[in-house]
Amino acid sequence: MKKIINPWKGKEGYNCFGCAPANPVGVKMEFYEDGDDIVSQWHLQANYQGWINTLHGGIQSVLLDEICAWAILRKLQTTGVTSKMETRYLKPVDTTDEYVLLRARISEKKRNIILVEAELYNQKGEVCTKALCTYFTFSQEKAKEMHFHGCDVEDKELELPLFTNDSSLNK
Repeated sequence: MKKIINPWKGKEGYNCFGCAPANPVGVKMEFYEDGDDIVSQWHLQANYQGWINTLHGGIQSVLLDEICAWAILRKLQTTGVTSKMETRYLKPVDTTDEYVLLRARISEKKRNIILVEAELYNQKGEVCTKALCTYFTFSQEKAKEMHFHGCDVEDKELELPLFTNDSSLNK
């Protein structure tokens, strides 16, 4: 597994709620490439609750939408926008857990319409939420206008035990 390099990190005006590391109220996600999957571990925070000790459904959707976008960035080397998102909440996510794990992969391509499937797992490795995102992807020229010039990974291979301890999380 290799860490994905954020192509906008340090860029003036970059303040994405999902992935900008300097956004003080953002969720500051980081991403890794694991074969066909994009993976993220996100540390839970009580200030993102909906119900008592339960992660807000809107925050779950943000996390899932963001990881789907990074599947497009890394695997297709372009940008795009979410045109549709179907979210299934299967079980509550407890904010007293340390982290959740997210996985996403491209499931279908139809010219510039891409379907991306994603799951959010709790710390026990149980699927809590699933999403199917439909993305409208941009041409390479339009992506460059949006300051996207590629999405690379770090050279070193990572072994992160939290990603690999539970075989049900590894597809």
